[in-house]
Amino acid sequence: MAIPLILDCDPGHDDALAIMLAAADPRLNLLAITTVAGNQTLEKTTLNARRVCTIAGITGVPIAAGYDRPLVGELTVGEYIHGASGLDGPTFGEPTVPVVEEHAVELMRRLLLEHPEPVTLVPLGPLTNIAVLLRDHPEVRSQIREIVLMGGSTERGNIAPYSEFNVAVDPEAADLVLRSGLPVTMCGLNVTHQALVTPEVVARLRAIGGDLADACVDLLTFFGSGYERVFGLADPPLHDPVAVARVIDPSLVECVRVPVAVELTGTHTRGATVVDLHGKTGAPPNALVAMRLDTPRFWDLMVEAVTKLSA
Repeated sequence: MAIPLILDCDPGHDDALAIMLAAADPRLNLLAITTVAGNQTLEKTTLNARRVCTIAGITGVPIAAGYDRPLVGELTVGEYIHGASGLDGPTFGEPTVPVVEEHAVELMRRLLLEHPEPVTLVPLGPLTNIAVLLRDHPEVRSQIREIVLMGGSTERGNIAPYSEFNVAVDPEAADLVLRSGLPVTMCGLNVTHQALVTPEVVARLRAIGGDLADACVDLLTFFGSGYERVFGLADPPLHDPVAVARVIDPSLVECVRVPVAVELTGTHTRGATVVDLHGKTGAPPNALVAMRLDTPRFWDLMVEAVTKLSA
């Protein structure tokens, strides 16, 4: 039976491919797409979710906008990687997929309570929406199967020396989610940097043919140019689909169960995920942390999804 799933995202080039993967794979039942400010402003990430669903032919999946700023402080966006629109590269027409009037948190709450079985939440951006859901609606906890997030790192960061973007944009939200007591899997930079968009990957996507595949190539080409300019990486890492892949087939993403804390006050380390791989803190484990990706099988899954949506 397909796993019911809600995707919370901030599209974003890698979010776009994650939406396609979640919608295409028959092992998932995509109940909703909710948006949050992160890679760009809420208005732009919501528009981008609509654009992706339109070009990929994803219909019947409600899209709802959530929070436009973090729980504390001002919003930082990822324009330096994702461009002014948040999804620079392809030329998109006017989206035909609508956005619902419900707030993202209210939509998630309703879907969780209405669904006959527990639902998996997959947050791919700042964790603001998920944190507010857990904080303000404790009645949904029993209806959450697990939370599989893209964020954090066991190693270095990408927006600051030790802080990954999604966690750094809203550290208080990430802290609340990781301390929730719910089953949490963290797919951080250390594993997503194993999903590199090589020229071979781009060639496989181009060979599919059609408007969607062409758009994916344009997205990844722009994304790659940003990573080369900012980080000196010729092949960009496709972060967000790794979390979706973990839900589809847990054997693709090898994890360890360890304590994870979020640094909230450090002068140089606010937003860092403190992953206690060697049990130095004595804290109880509170998360599964992704360590290794079966990269060839991951890309097979991703190419298969785009092929299916292109048919």
